[in-house]
Amino acid sequence: MRGIQESLQDFEKLGVKPVAISVDSPSESQDLCRKASYTYTFLSDPHTEVIRAYDVLHKGAGVSGHDIARPAEFLIDSTGTIRWINLTGDLRVRARPEQMLKAAAAL
Repeated sequence: MRGIQESLQDFEKLGVKPVAISVDSPSESQDLCRKASYTYTFLSDPHTEVIRAYDVLHKGAGVSGHDIARPAEFLIDSTGTIRWINLTGDLRVRARPEQMLKAAAAL
């Protein structure tokens, strides 16, 4: 997430608007953004409706067995069509901003 923040201008040059979605409450997301100085959009999905729709629910993988979103990155075009996906089963692994930028530039 920090890498996305650091590459925000590069994403914007390609017309890409990064958005993060988590199971955290709006206040938890706001607190994270404030503490980490994130300026891109963070959405809250505490009932996992969007997370389930994109099939990235990691059931019971959170603190005290709570459901969370598994790490995933999507590039979605203006029509809502998914154009690129990066999925991982490891909570510590995410696509690097360079990978996402390269994929976006190729679209």
